[in-house]
Amino acid sequence: MNYHLVILKKPYLDLILTGAKTIESRLTKGKTAAFGRVQAGDTLFLKASGGPVSAKATVADVKYYPILTRSQIVEIKQQYGREIGGSDAVWETLMDRKCGFLVWLGDVRAIEPMRIEKKDWRAWVVLTEGKDFGLLARYVTGHPRHR
Repeated sequence: MNYHLVILKKPYLDLILTGAKTIESRLTKGKTAAFGRVQAGDTLFLKASGGPVSAKATVADVKYYPILTRSQIVEIKQQYGREIGGSDAVWETLMDRKCGFLVWLGDVRAIEPMRIEKKDWRAWVVLTEGKDFGLLARYVTGHPRHR
């Protein structure tokens, strides 16, 4: 099982917490470090851009797209757009993406907010021991430093 930090724009985090958004999409121009490393059962820590980590979810399922075309993106929008969210204008900005993945969210819940020191531009971070912003020690039961 892997742990991930997922940075979202605030409206999307709010929609996830209300259950209106049940799929997180990451369509990119190139493969990111998270590509191929997200799997069912993984834990996601959700953070609003500029805000604290304030929610947690489990990956229920994931679907990878190693090569994307405009027509495939249109198909993703038609098939999953309601669960992903985003306006037509947002979807139009994604039409040049070359790969990506969709993550079905399960067991979404708010957690005690935690501010972290993250200064880079990564919007998805695969957490590793010692490079986890203190999240594993605070929120993962069974972790040696869990409070």
